[in-house]
Amino acid sequence: MTKKSRNQAPKLEFFVPDITGDCKLPFYVSTISAGFPSPAEDFMEKKLDLNEYLIKQPAATFFVKVSGYSMKDAGIWDGDILIVDRSLEAVDGKIIIGVVNGEFTVKRIIKKGKKVFLQPENESFKPLEITEEMEFMIWGVVTYAIHKI
Repeated sequence: MTKKSRNQAPKLEFFVPDITGDCKLPFYVSTISAGFPSPAEDFMEKKLDLNEYLIKQPAATFFVKVSGYSMKDAGIWDGDILIVDRSLEAVDGKIIIGVVNGEFTVKRIIKKGKKVFLQPENESFKPLEITEEMEFMIWGVVTYAIHKI
C-alpha cells in the first residue's frame, strides 16, 4: 500500500448501474432493535427492489468506488461504493463529487457568501477554497454510501 500525501485527491472508479434486471429481495417490515430486544411482533414480508429504493434517476446515476480516508467522519471509507446522482442540485452541506483542476474528489460543499469550499470530513485534511484560478465542476451529488462492516 502506498502512502498518499494529505492533500492528494482520492482516486475514484466509476461504474454505471445495471437497472435492467430484477433486484427484488425479501424485506421485512418489522424494524430491528439496536437497543434492547423487543417482544416478537407480527411482520409482513414484502419485496424490496434495491434499484427502485436507491436509484431515483437511472440515466443520471453512477456508482463510484472511493480510495482514501478524507471523508471517514462522514461514514465514507476507503473501498466504499458511493451512489451519485448527477441530476441533483449541489446545495450547501451536501456531499458531492467534484472535479478540481482535472482530478475527481469527494467532499462536502460549503458555501459562505460568494465563496465555495470543499470540506473534508477528517481533521487530518484541510478544506479547499475554490478560487477563480481553479478549474472546478460539480460532477454529482452523493446520495448513498455502501460499505462492508
